[in-house]
Amino acid sequence: MTDIRVQYYAILREQAGIGRETVTTTAMSAAALYAELAERHGFTLPASLMKVAINGEFAAWSAPLSAGDEVVFIPPVAGG
Repeated sequence: MTDIRVQYYAILREQAGIGRETVTTTAMSAAALYAELAERHGFTLPASLMKVAINGEFAAWSAPLSAGDEVVFIPPVAGG
């Protein structure tokens, strides 16, 4: 089990009802973490439409996670 800090923006924040949380997880990658959180919070946005950042750097969805990492799931931005 690993503690990971997660930040949510836009639709993910609305669906989770929070802007950030620390989760204890067995997820070994950003993709596995998102799948776990999508089930917990009912996220409707597929990972394929988003980017992920780990510790302030864009990362691959397959990137491994370590204790204390900060993960941000970045939904597509609309606007004009």
